[in-house]
Amino acid sequence: MQKEELIKKTPLRVLNPLSSESLPDHRMGLVMARAGLGKTAILVQIAMDSMLRGQKVLHVSIGEGLEKAKAWYEDIFKYIAEGFQLDNATEIEDELMRNRMIMTFKESAFSRLKLEERLNDLVYQNIFRPDIVVVDGFDFAQADYDSVMDLKEMMAAMNVQGWFSALRHRNDNRKSVTGVPAPCHEVDGLFDTVILLQPEKDSILLNIIKDEYDGAAGKILNLDPSTMMVKEA
Repeated sequence: MQKEELIKKTPLRVLNPLSSESLPDHRMGLVMARAGLGKTAILVQIAMDSMLRGQKVLHVSIGEGLEKAKAWYEDIFKYIAEGFQLDNATEIEDELMRNRMIMTFKESAFSRLKLEERLNDLVYQNIFRPDIVVVDGFDFAQADYDSVMDLKEMMAAMNVQGWFSALRHRNDNRKSVTGVPAPCHEVDGLFDTVILLQPEKDSILLNIIKDEYDGAAGKILNLDPSTMMVKEA
């Protein structure tokens, strides 16, 4: 399969239609799940889809090291190349990774100010200007509305999309009126797209419970637990 055909066929196309012209550059997305269900895998596949389309992605990993984040991209690309029998896979992988930068933070060291400082250094020195910032590991349970709003305002000011992961806790049943569960139930209005991962017997459902721009709300995809790859339901 050629790269152009892969771009059209990926199940994640439901989140970013190729024909959509109304999608704002500073869209905010959220992937929510309990521990170990595949939040990072989803974020990496969203990032990979953007990279395939020529966009630059900054992957911010909070509480995990550089090598672990890199391994996610290597593994996901391997499954994509094999599953879609991708032509010229090595050349395409090299091309994609030039569109990606990974930035790591300790949990206690992450803030909008520190992220913005490091990101501005990259942009002003003409090293890397992202179109999308993926933030994996942000602690929504410890964050208040203002701190999340602060990040949203930063993304808008820099004209980039932001995608976040959030950890759900099994015994916390709070949710917003739109169905967004804790710990994000009080900040759900700041996100344009919310994806909830729900375990089933043989797969994990990706339930798009909110989508302001593409009309994808209510649609469901599957996550293969053995490969962590998204597929159509």
